[in-house]
Amino acid sequence: MSEQDKQALSNAEKQRRYRERQKEAGRKELRGYLSPEALRCYEDIQQKTDWNDSTLVSNALRLMYAAHKCGQVGLLYAWLKEHDR
Repeated sequence: MSEQDKQALSNAEKQRRYRERQKEAGRKELRGYLSPEALRCYEDIQQKTDWNDSTLVSNALRLMYAAHKCGQVGLLYAWLKEHDR
């Protein structure tokens, strides 16, 4: 096995261990693609808050859940449409 192969395996092992630690901490990885509108919102929020991806997604989901519980999802969605976001 070449030195480069060992390095690749080493990185894969580090990633596997990282994912295991996150899972043990009760965290779940989510994946997806952002629409151009969502990407503009993401960039704006990231610049204003300095949140990393994980914090931004976690807070976005929590805020969406709060809007749902308060019956405000329709209102927020209408605002997004009106402002081309």
